[in-house]
Amino acid sequence: MTGAPFQLGALPALSRSTVDRQETLRTDPERLRSRWPDARVLQVDRYGRTPVPLERVVPRSAEAIPLSTRKALSLGEQPPDTASFLGQWQDTDYWAVPADPPEDAETVEIEGSWGVRQQAPIAEGEAWVELRGHGSLLDDTSAGLLTTAEALRNWHWRGRFCARCGGATRRRQFGWATQCEQCGREEYPRTDPAVICLVHDDVADNGEHVLLARQPVWPPKRYSVLAGFVEAGESLEGCVEREIREEAGVGVFGIRYLGSQPWPFPRSIMLGFAARADVDAPLYPADGEIEEAKWVRRAEVRAAFAGENPDLLLPGNSSIAHVMLRAWARAEP
Repeated sequence: MTGAPFQLGALPALSRSTVDRQETLRTDPERLRSRWPDARVLQVDRYGRTPVPLERVVPRSAEAIPLSTRKALSLGEQPPDTASFLGQWQDTDYWAVPADPPEDAETVEIEGSWGVRQQAPIAEGEAWVELRGHGSLLDDTSAGLLTTAEALRNWHWRGRFCARCGGATRRRQFGWATQCEQCGREEYPRTDPAVICLVHDDVADNGEHVLLARQPVWPPKRYSVLAGFVEAGESLEGCVEREIREEAGVGVFGIRYLGSQPWPFPRSIMLGFAARADVDAPLYPADGEIEEAKWVRRAEVRAAFAGENPDLLLPGNSSIAHVMLRAWARAEP
């Protein structure tokens, strides 16, 4: 990549999807109900966990992991009111329903995002894993299904009451809308845009240093690129400039778009950018929000990805930040 600005080079883990989810599929009740007997159902618990084959995560499989779906008819002759239609893939409809692992389920420790060990419930040869820590391990179809299911789950959990009158809401359009039982107001799933920007110095095309920061609540040695939500009346580029200045106290220029990834925690889409800044400009981390901001050499980032830099923990594989940093590390100045 010498002599050219770096690009992502790989699709972010949660941007992968194969299912057809066009609106006409979910607004045809007769079609959906007639295909229900042959549909597959994804179970998602209150923590956003879903079952996958235990032998694929303990020990971790080198191959992409599929979801453990259920036959739709095991839930009844018709889609339950709590079911959300996720899309169609290879002539099969996929749905998500809320469900919890058995109360007496044992747990197993597995490695999650950022190298953190997590306790996962296990039952009947399955482990219940969540999207943030394990989305990158799933196959393309499974990643897309669980990302959509988690986005809808979070939206429904936060939209149980009407924003206009406070009345209770009920599901419509097989999980893709709600309607207030009191005033009739309809609501549809929301997505909040957020920018995430890899800032490098102004040497050649891709710089020699990258700006990394850490939040006070993060584990020690954990760093990432800077990010923030787009405010009302603000352009994406304006948000990049503001967020970097607010969080690190440095001005940026040469802003360019890289790619995007849904981040349903609870309902964001991350819009990735690259920008340049003066490596000699003083950094002023935002008090209470950024514990430390620093410039890091490419060799240090490469060593961290190779597991040879224990003082630098980088974002987990499910994050677009991981893809951005890996692409920058592989590039030449």
